[in-house]
Amino acid sequence: QVQVAESGGGSVQAGGSLKLSCVVSGYKDRRDCLGWFRQAPGKEREGVATIHTGALTTIYADSVKGRFTISHDKDANTLYLQMSSLKPEDTAIYYCAGGIKPDAWNSPLLPSGYKYWGQGTQVTVSS
Repeated sequence: QVQVAESGGGSVQAGGSLKLSCVVSGYKDRRDCLGWFRQAPGKEREGVATIHTGALTTIYADSVKGRFTISHDKDANTLYLQMSSLKPEDTAIYYCAGGIKPDAWNSPLLPSGYKYWGQGTQVTVSS
C-alpha cells in the first residue's frame, strides 16, 4: 500500500524556519524522483524542489533557491524540506509527491508528472 504523508507545517513569522517531513513508502521504482510542491489560495499548484533518489541530484524553483533545501533519507523512507528565511509569499499548502511518470523526467517540477501524493500540510508565514 502506497503511503505518502506530510508533517511539520505550521505558522511562523517572516525570516523564520520550518522543516517539513514526508514518509514515502509502499512502492518500488528502480529509480525515482520525489518532490515538494505547494499551492497558495487562488493559485495553481507549483513545484518547489525535487530530488533524484539514486543520484541525489536536486532541482529548485527560482523562488526558493538559496532558502530551501530538499533531502532524502532512504533508510527511513522520508523526504525533507528545510525552509529558511521564510517570506509571506511562501504561505501555501505544501504537498509531497513521488512515483515520477516515465515521460516526466525532463520536467520534474511539473505536478502532473507524479503518481502518488500526500494530503498536504499548511505553512503560514506572517509579516
